[in-house]
Amino acid sequence: MNINISSLCRRLDETASLTYHGDIMSQTVKVFPGALKELCDAVSKVRDPLLIEDFLNSLLTKKELAEVSSRWALVRLIDEGVSQRQIASRLGLSLCKITRGSKELKKENSSFSRVIDIYKDNNG
Repeated sequence: MNINISSLCRRLDETASLTYHGDIMSQTVKVFPGALKELCDAVSKVRDPLLIEDFLNSLLTKKELAEVSSRWALVRLIDEGVSQRQIASRLGLSLCKITRGSKELKKENSSFSRVIDIYKDNNG
């Protein structure tokens, strides 16, 4: 396979600023859209859930894993009709964070809803 290294570096180094409004403060973070797109493409090709889990454990910190997995858990529970207060109690999350997940699920053509539907279609 012939790879143009300078082209690859340019694609992965492109950045965009994203302002994140967290629970306590706002901050602007650097996002690498080319790298994110490539990462999504790579993960979409993997058909082994254990390999993906191992990869995520290698890629993310324990805190990042906790954040990602709690967000997935909360949108799954919202999708199943569990009340926001029950989710807050069960997962130890703020109602603000749960409301955000609920709003994302309600958006037209929501990626959360689409991914949950794909998961449910493939896992009964």
